[in-house]
Amino acid sequence: MKSIKVEVVAALPGAAEAVTVSVPAGSTVAQAVRASGLRHHGLFGIFGKTVEPDSPLREGDRVELYRPLALDPKEARRRRARQKP
Repeated sequence: MKSIKVEVVAALPGAAEAVTVSVPAGSTVAQAVRASGLRHHGLFGIFGKTVEPDSPLREGDRVELYRPLALDPKEARRRRARQKP
C-alpha cells in the first residue's frame, strides 16, 4: 500500500514541536496524530484551517494541533481596558 508523509506540529507554550510521519494513503488527521505520538487537547488544523479529526490527508500536509486558549480574547480586552488610567 502506498504511504504519504505529513508533518504534525503542536503549539506548546513558548515553543513548537514538529514530527514528520509516514502514514498509509487515505489516512485521517486523527490517525496521523496518533502516529506522531504528540499529545493533543484542542482543535486540529491543516495549514491554518480548522478541520475535523476524520478529515483525509494528502501528501505534504501540515497537521496543526491547537491548544485551548489560556484566556478568552474578550476577557483579556476587558482586563486591559480596566488597567488603563
